[in-house]
Amino acid sequence: MAPRPLKAVLTVAAAAALSLTAVPAQAADPDPLVWTELAKTYGATGLYAYEPYAVADGFTPTSCVPGVGYRYVNEENVGATDPETPAALLYEDSPYGRRLVAVEWTVKAESGVATPTMFGQTFQDPVGLPDLGSSYTLHAWLYKTNPSGLFNSTHPDVTCSADQDQDQDLSPDLDLNLGI
Repeated sequence: MAPRPLKAVLTVAAAAALSLTAVPAQAADPDPLVWTELAKTYGATGLYAYEPYAVADGFTPTSCVPGVGYRYVNEENVGATDPETPAALLYEDSPYGRRLVAVEWTVKAESGVATPTMFGQTFQDPVGLPDLGSSYTLHAWLYKTNPSGLFNSTHPDVTCSADQDQDQDLSPDLDLNLGI
């Protein structure tokens, strides 16, 4: 039988090893200090898991792009490189409405603008975005684990529904009978 202090050390080591297997694969991508900054993003965007709150706060829905999802853009945040003010929220369809899967920072690629960086990541090369033109983007797949990486520009499992062009209320119809 092992002495008590050794047994305690082995127990802690085993618990630590088991807890590491529960961390999403993308969690190992960035430097651990990045998660401190990303915590600010979680705090600032978590309420947008309920899509109507995003619309109420000025995020305008656009069309769906396979691999990216439905972009909800807040024009006031375009150009910001603050963890708490992403320019877009990315959603996908789910049986219960639109589900928040990622956030996106966008900086217009104007003459003289250097490629921005955040979280130790360089923004993706400029792409043509509707209503914004050529822009640098950085995605963070905070709400849906991306097997291609936390900051990858696309997600292989995000698709667009066949009826994406129809305006429809995808919010769940909840009957909250509280008996009051």
